[in-house]
Amino acid sequence: MRIHSDQYKEIFLNDLPLMDMRAPVEFSKGAFPQALNLPLMNDEERRKVGTCYKKNGQQAAIDLGNRLVSGTLKAERIAAWADFARKHPDGYLYCFRGGLRSQIAQQWLKAEADLDYPRVPGGYKAMRNFLIETIVAAQTECRFILVGGFTGTGKTELLLQLPNVIDLEGHAHHRGSSFGKHATPQPGQIDFENALAIDFLKKRAQGHQTFVLEDESRMIGRCALPQALRQTLQQDPLIWLEDSLANRTERILGDYVIDLCAEFISLHGDESGITAFAEHLRLSLRNISKRLGMERYQRLAAIMDNALAEQQRSGSVDGHRGWIEGLLAEYYDPMYAHQQESRAEQIVFRGDRQAVMEYLQTRVGDQRLA
Repeated sequence: MRIHSDQYKEIFLNDLPLMDMRAPVEFSKGAFPQALNLPLMNDEERRKVGTCYKKNGQQAAIDLGNRLVSGTLKAERIAAWADFARKHPDGYLYCFRGGLRSQIAQQWLKAEADLDYPRVPGGYKAMRNFLIETIVAAQTECRFILVGGFTGTGKTELLLQLPNVIDLEGHAHHRGSSFGKHATPQPGQIDFENALAIDFLKKRAQGHQTFVLEDESRMIGRCALPQALRQTLQQDPLIWLEDSLANRTERILGDYVIDLCAEFISLHGDESGITAFAEHLRLSLRNISKRLGMERYQRLAAIMDNALAEQQRSGSVDGHRGWIEGLLAEYYDPMYAHQQESRAEQIVFRGDRQAVMEYLQTRVGDQRLA
């Protein structure tokens, strides 16, 4: 059984399991959230077959592939495919273009395991193009509302309470600031775009045509917003979330110190985790040292070092408030104040958390935003 190209949407709307036959190096450059890499050939086998194809043509390459993937190795790979197919009878397999590699896998599954398993016509390339087009369609057909505000106002926390939010930082696995890295790495650019497209696809299928997003710069860590989407968002209505310096300091202390330290400890253990966390904070501050100026950087770095030493000694995080408050008041707040002033005409509403939430729930929810 095969599917038609107009059914790509159903694959992503229903999170249908996908068996990716591409080599690991291809998979690592970009994949789909519900895909498992069970390659026909590993990277070295693929390299040899590719070289043979260029020199001697397709049939010689096929013959070489059959020699490289044979005997016990072939049986092991078919067994892994068969296990996947039996566990996920609603799934599909694919290679890069839905061609030779996925056809061979289908044939081997039928011959050796008596399984008829469908493949995706057009393969990875067709599905990837479909998701790119999904973002373009959302950009041109939907309405967007941005929520901005000074660092630490809790924009993401507020937006996640809405059913029509597109969580850019969540998809990028990054909080968006110089200190925004998590203990685990960000996705690659293609994986970020794929997740973003699927989010749009699912929420549009639920009936949403207006989306609320956090106001982000072009880069969220190492993930870049698609250029056309970024240009569209720069023209959309902006809601400005306000909060006190004290509240923002406490929120950053929780997110960037307490919770992030726990992430590193969970990943690396107590001693190595807090060491890695401390290095992360120091590096994040060092990365903006030129913009801070040497005097300010050295002063804040000294406060941070003392806070880290006290945290390691007693577990107290109180000392971190010093560098957080200094960084907000002397660096982030002036930068965001300038942004606020330069985009004054774009701002349609300002308020605290309750006021902004009420505004979003009433004005955006019923499509009456001017």
